[in-house]
Amino acid sequence: MFHKAISIFLAIAIATFSTYAIADSHDDDRIKQLALDAILENPEIIAQAITLLRAQDEQRKLESMKSTLELYREELDNDPNAPVLGNPNGTIVVVEFFDYNCPYCKRVAPDVLKLITGDSDIKLVYREWPVLGDNSVFAARAALAAREQGKYEEMHWALMNLRQANQETVLTAATELGLDLQKLQQDMNSEAVSQHISLSMQLANAIGFSGTPSFVIGNQIAPGAIPLSEMQNMVALERKESNKTDQ
Repeated sequence: MFHKAISIFLAIAIATFSTYAIADSHDDDRIKQLALDAILENPEIIAQAITLLRAQDEQRKLESMKSTLELYREELDNDPNAPVLGNPNGTIVVVEFFDYNCPYCKRVAPDVLKLITGDSDIKLVYREWPVLGDNSVFAARAALAAREQGKYEEMHWALMNLRQANQETVLTAATELGLDLQKLQQDMNSEAVSQHISLSMQLANAIGFSGTPSFVIGNQIAPGAIPLSEMQNMVALERKESNKTDQ
């Protein structure tokens, strides 16, 4: 990044100096030296260039992610094999990729709950994305299997409240919820559970997410933990854009 910033600055400097230089002074070496002298006298130029380059890189990444969303819109918003909370018919779709052993996922969980309880027009789609080892995979499979007993939501919040989700704590939570453990463990190995986790991996990789939690809110992306206020702002923006399209 540092060398790239210097190269860009030199290119700009050469173009600038060449424009104003007198006819007998078109000497690239001299222009480069003038540019380097300017950098030495004003070292903050490099810091500013690096900041600009980083911002441009992040913007390019986000734009690339957004273009991918349209390719996978149906899988993200309407996968019949994905748990849905909030309003199943909501016009604003929020998709969260998460892991039960991710501390940041646990941190934002109360805000996610406030988001859907405070806005009846939000459809929250959960993508179980166990990226933190075997214990996370076990927890994700148990939560998904709980659907067969009509208790996904209860199981989800119970696992989110665990200090650590592992085989012992997950099964204890399931027992406290009154789940049939034999059936639960059988359903954990179902094709539907495996397909959900596999698709979560595919979607996350395609979009370019690198960790949990990660959110897709309509046509917007938030890779990482975000506060409730930012979630609400993104929902409001999505609603505003949606209303424009409908008019």
